[in-house]
Amino acid sequence: MAKKSVYLPKKHVVGVEIKKLDYECFPGFSLTQKRKSINSLKASAETQGIKNFLEVSSKSDNELGIALSAFNLKFETIRPKMVLTVENVFQASKVFEHGGPYADLLSVSAKEAKQDKRLKTSGKLLKFRFYGKDYPTTPPTFFYDWLYINALIKNDNLINQLLKYDCFSDIEFNDTKSINCQAYSVALFVSMKKNDVDLTQLKDKSNFLYICKKEYESRWHQEGKKLIQL
Repeated sequence: MAKKSVYLPKKHVVGVEIKKLDYECFPGFSLTQKRKSINSLKASAETQGIKNFLEVSSKSDNELGIALSAFNLKFETIRPKMVLTVENVFQASKVFEHGGPYADLLSVSAKEAKQDKRLKTSGKLLKFRFYGKDYPTTPPTFFYDWLYINALIKNDNLINQLLKYDCFSDIEFNDTKSINCQAYSVALFVSMKKNDVDLTQLKDKSNFLYICKKEYESRWHQEGKKLIQL
């Protein structure tokens, strides 16, 4: 048996409860194998009383989960007018010691953007730059959450379907190698909705940080990271 994190939106305060569930991980990269793993994780969640479960990734067995993948979730910019995926923008916004941001990553596939060699050979990640504004690397998931949630806000049809789910997973996410997780960002957004957060306030990064301050401080403190000062 393996363990995988799932993410549950908190109802009475903005935040996410992270549970680690036992499940059977089926080896292999095929869609069939990934969905076997997803079904095992879903069955494990049900034993914990979790019924409204959604896998958020391109491997999901649910069209909504596929649409919510950062590879597929799109939003439109105004100047210049472009339709972009969250993944492309996230990778194209990285500023390193020895290069970046690499704006050309906006015009390739999401997969190509994520796998671009420069993202691993340009030194330490210093910050993110999007539309001429700089965003910090701390709290660790802040920019990704901000970007993902602001893209999601522009997709009312997805939001209306999303709110009936209570638990989210990403079968592709490895929390020993990565930090940012689309399933976590989705759960954080649903928690915001359940707590009647004014979504118009989330575009401003300072407002976003203020709304998520306790969640970020609690999460990273619990995981042994330096307590965050916002």
